[in-house]
Amino acid sequence: RLVESGGGLVHLGGSLRLSCATFGFTLEEHAMGWFRQAPGKEREGVACISDSGLSTRLPNSMEGRFTISRDNAKNLVYLQMNNLKPEDTAIYYCAQSPFATAQNLCLQRDFYDYWGQGTQVNVSS
Repeated sequence: RLVESGGGLVHLGGSLRLSCATFGFTLEEHAMGWFRQAPGKEREGVACISDSGLSTRLPNSMEGRFTISRDNAKNLVYLQMNNLKPEDTAIYYCAQSPFATAQNLCLQRDFYDYWGQGTQVNVSS
């Protein structure tokens, strides 16, 4: 089970840190990802991280603003989001992969088989 938290309302340029609490599996054996879905749009990959945390991938548009990290001992995965923009408004989802490494495909939905319920992020201008 995956439970996201940390969403909310922030102003343009603000920051948020999302957390994903994981239950019922050994986190250190799985790559993890963050996705988001805005109204009327497809769910898109935001960031992914390998089992050890040594490898991460983000889309070019989010490099420098978003950072994914994990604490396997605490069964948590994080998404730090800085310099937020109104277009970052979406529901953000945590996802668990059956794979351990952060491969080229890890920003695609098919790389994952379990999803959380999401946390809403709203960025006002």
